Amino acid sequence: MDELELLKKDWNKDTDKYPKLTYNEIYKMILKKSSSIVKWIFIISVLEFIFWTALSLSLKDSESMKRFEQYNAEAVFIPLMVIGYIVLAYFFYLFFKNYKTISATDSTKVLMENILKTRKTVKYYVAFNLVYLVASTVVVLFLELDRDQLVINKAQLAAADGEILKFYAVFIIATVLVLAAAIGILLLFYWLIYGILLKRLNQNYKELKKLEV
Repeated sequence: MDELELLKKDWNKDTDKYPKLTYNEIYKMILKKSSSIVKWIFIISVLEFIFWTALSLSLKDSESMKRFEQYNAEAVFIPLMVIGYIVLAYFFYLFFKNYKTISATDSTKVLMENILKTRKTVKYYVAFNLVYLVASTVVVLFLELDRDQLVINKAQLAAADGEILKFYAVFIIATVLVLAAAIGILLLFYWLIYGILLKRLNQNYKELKKLEV
């Protein structure tokens, strides 16, 4: 139970031994908590980006990456990566801006608006990561079917046996299952990390609404 909840519990007791906090004091406590939460959202998003970048670099010499290099698809991969980095950089800017804005807020109404704005930004961030994952997977899938010699050879053998539809069906279903598992893991991560932070931010929003009554 946090400091604000403890004080609220004390206020409900019929005793005068606990100090009565003013409107401004309660507001400052909520402001401090909200600012801390938004700061952690920014920090975690940057750490997440560093983790995925480090993982990508560590897999640079793997067999899968070497196969991708043989596709000669830089005209596809480079724009896709550039778009991803630009959008992520924009989200980092928004998270940092939200943190600085909330830290300097001096109005309950404005703080409530900034909390809602921060929650929307996080939801858009999560949605972008999931959409980007799906889009990247679809691009890689088409490239493998079109340029991966191993896949092409297997497709030709399947066609010769009259099982080309079965081959494509198995290939696509396997890709969808792996993609679904990856999305499930990401959603669990986002729910555990960002979901908890957003829940606390939402509690602060509700407290501010009570102050406005």
